[in-house]
Amino acid sequence: MAINPPVDATQTPAWAALQKHYDELQAEGINLKQWFADDDSRVEKLSFEAGDLHFDLSKNLIKPETLKLFADLAKDVKLEERTKAMYTGVHINNTEDRAVLHTALRRPVEDEGKYIVDGQDTVKDVRETLDRIYAFAEKVRSGEWTGVSGKKITTVVNIGIGGSDLGPVMVYEALKPYADAGIDARYISNIDPNDLAEKTKGLDPETTLFIIVSKTFTTLETLTNAREARTWLLEELKAAGAIDGSDEKSAEAVRKHFIAVSTNLEKVAEFGIDPENAFGFWNWVGGRYSVDSAVGTSLAVVFGPARFEEFLHGFHEIDEYFANTPFEKNVVVQLGMLNVWYRNFFKVASHAVLPYDQYLHRFPAYLQQLTMESNGKSVRWDGTPVTTETGEIFWGEPGTNGQHAFYQLIHQGTQLIPADFIAFVNTPNPVKDGDQDVHELFLGNYFAQTKALAFGKTADEVRAEGTPEEIVPARVFTGNRPTTSIFGVALTPFAVGELIALYEHITFVEGTVWGLDSYDQWGVELGKQLAKQITPAISQDDEALAAQDASTQSLIKFYRSKREF
Repeated sequence: MAINPPVDATQTPAWAALQKHYDELQAEGINLKQWFADDDSRVEKLSFEAGDLHFDLSKNLIKPETLKLFADLAKDVKLEERTKAMYTGVHINNTEDRAVLHTALRRPVEDEGKYIVDGQDTVKDVRETLDRIYAFAEKVRSGEWTGVSGKKITTVVNIGIGGSDLGPVMVYEALKPYADAGIDARYISNIDPNDLAEKTKGLDPETTLFIIVSKTFTTLETLTNAREARTWLLEELKAAGAIDGSDEKSAEAVRKHFIAVSTNLEKVAEFGIDPENAFGFWNWVGGRYSVDSAVGTSLAVVFGPARFEEFLHGFHEIDEYFANTPFEKNVVVQLGMLNVWYRNFFKVASHAVLPYDQYLHRFPAYLQQLTMESNGKSVRWDGTPVTTETGEIFWGEPGTNGQHAFYQLIHQGTQLIPADFIAFVNTPNPVKDGDQDVHELFLGNYFAQTKALAFGKTADEVRAEGTPEEIVPARVFTGNRPTTSIFGVALTPFAVGELIALYEHITFVEGTVWGLDSYDQWGVELGKQLAKQITPAISQDDEALAAQDASTQSLIKFYRSKREF
């Protein structure tokens, strides 16, 4: 089925209406304090529920009537049509001629037979792979699967990069309280030798299992690290007397201490991994959309199949909500349109994500790949130039740490930075400082920051505190700094699935408005190609060096002069 060319959002009636609306708001003056005073039901009109997440959009630079204009734009760019195309396996990733079916990764078993794509029963294949992963995970968790010396596995080390690392490590950190089998996880991604050196430090080779995650089993960084890890394992096992160093024992050790997430069984076997212990995924699963596939095998081992299923249920809850909720009441659509509103009308470049939960400390980094690799593009899916600004620079750190670092810029800087504040009602680690509930003290900051950003502090209010006149300007807060509050019940596997799916679909909504193929990533290719050409020049190949530009030559010459061989 051919992909329809994108609608130019800027030429639609809805875009013109939004521009008029924006101009009117600017003319009257954006004043959140006044808007709240004028409309007793503002919060109610701008609050939503999806799954067990609560959303408050009332501190954004919109009025309730803006939601209808957002919904109109969604209709004008044919969001419903493109959503159906994605969910049913149309090849909407047209530069790679692929379906985009990460939603199939979390469909229930009852959906088997309902989503046949390119002759493949996608849900049946997903469930069969999950069953294999779950069976393997149970063997490791129970101690049935052991290392070469018969000891139970106590550490899994995931070796991957990009989507094969950012998702699993983020979820592992988010769900640490649910690790219940005495198994820890570590994640190696960077080709920098320091990463592997630090991540293997202190590990017992007899109780360590490596998971090599590379769909093609050719990713440069991942396979380099995998070979280094294999060398480390065999040397450490031999030093410990666990193997005698013979080829036979070494091969057995690799089979017992390495598994793969890959579809290239030939290369998996060449490495020394038993292809029976390789778990695959499909070309309709993009790397940054793959944490709920076999890429999450480390999570199934650490947390168990039941928890992994809860995780998948959270995704599916938001998938269904997004696909079946009218645009005006659909918080996923509204949040996507809100980002377009800020990016294209307010000309905002960046977007902060501020989780008030230490377990989510890797969530902003995860979203950086999800959003910026998906929508950091300047051509549309038909190859034509974009017609407006695209992409947002996503960044953030957990509260309250960020408050003592970069919140100054958000509160009083010269640029507008919309921010998503994420928190949870319950904590797995309740504690009191005397009579003070520390989680409530923490949440006090979550509530206070969005209030301060929205409503600010006037010069008269500063003066009323007895502040000397000469420093009054420095203590004024203008307010009208937009935030979205996302409030969950608890950071469960279900909730983490919900959050990931939420941002996946927000990214998709934005990409649809901008006419982007949000599922390719050609921007990562050129640097990789050039690295292969340049690497020989670094130490020995003068001919390769001479082929480089003057700056690169100069830098390599500096390296050669200073490297301590």
